[in-house]
Amino acid sequence: MGALPLLPLPRFEVRLTAPDLGPWRAGNTGIAGFTSFAAATPGPHVALLAISHGNEISGAIVLDRLLAAGLRPARGRLTFGFVNLAAFDHFDPRQPTLSRFVDEDINRVWDPAVLDGPRRSAELARAREIRPLIDTVDVALDLHSMLWDSDPLILSGESPQGRALALATGGPALVVADRGHAGGPRLIDYPRFRDPAGPAAAVLVEAGQHWESATVATAATSVAGLLAAQEMLVGNGAAFGLPAPACGRSRLAEVTQVVTATTAAFAFVQPWRGGTVIPRRNTLLAFDGATEIRTPHDDCLLVMPSLRPSRGHTAVRLARFV
Repeated sequence: MGALPLLPLPRFEVRLTAPDLGPWRAGNTGIAGFTSFAAATPGPHVALLAISHGNEISGAIVLDRLLAAGLRPARGRLTFGFVNLAAFDHFDPRQPTLSRFVDEDINRVWDPAVLDGPRRSAELARAREIRPLIDTVDVALDLHSMLWDSDPLILSGESPQGRALALATGGPALVVADRGHAGGPRLIDYPRFRDPAGPAAAVLVEAGQHWESATVATAATSVAGLLAAQEMLVGNGAAFGLPAPACGRSRLAEVTQVVTATTAAFAFVQPWRGGTVIPRRNTLLAFDGATEIRTPHDDCLLVMPSLRPSRGHTAVRLARFV
């Protein structure tokens, strides 16, 4: 069979307005974009993080609103972090896909060997700048969104504490335990959060498509759920514009296979939607050049298909419900 035609890149409509982060840019931690508040009562250090990717503005909208509303922790320390300000500063709603990063994906560099190594980039410099603060965080919620249509989900990584944190957060209802990307470790894969013997945990929320109002609402619900689970909220959070935490039952899936595009001709046989469950094993999903990509088991969950993956990038993760 010849190569399938690549799916056309649609025109993405931006229905959100990027927030003005000017009031929070200096921060109060010595790190630009990072603002931290401590309560009198002891408790965990919780970090709420946004714009690891500069064009994923929904999380920044949520953190901006909470900072403007004066949210403070009931116990412990609460840090608001705008991660990749340099990429965010290039966000242009007329070309919204072009400001994901400046030099490289900051969410693929969280390997101590890379962070301590000689390589240089704008994102590595920023990761090195914020790393000392990350080394003090007990619980991290990294807010992201998705280019392609998909059910919202929480990625817990492989650690048991990450899985427990994701399930306790309560929303989105789909929790996916995964191994990350061939391209490099994410912040939630950083050793502080990955060590099963350690106390720290981190999760990544994929709250919906990048520039939709529903994505902002989902991100806010995740923040509310995590802060409630950590007993960090004063009252129920409504005074700060937070919705009630989600109370539905979470569903857990474990990734069984990460499909990485090995050619520039990777093409799905149809525009699969994230969250689709394929009933039958051996169903054809895509071609990677001449190689067929098929479901490895029955009831196969498609996790965040990237309908135009570049070579070396994750095309889709395949998972099984637990």
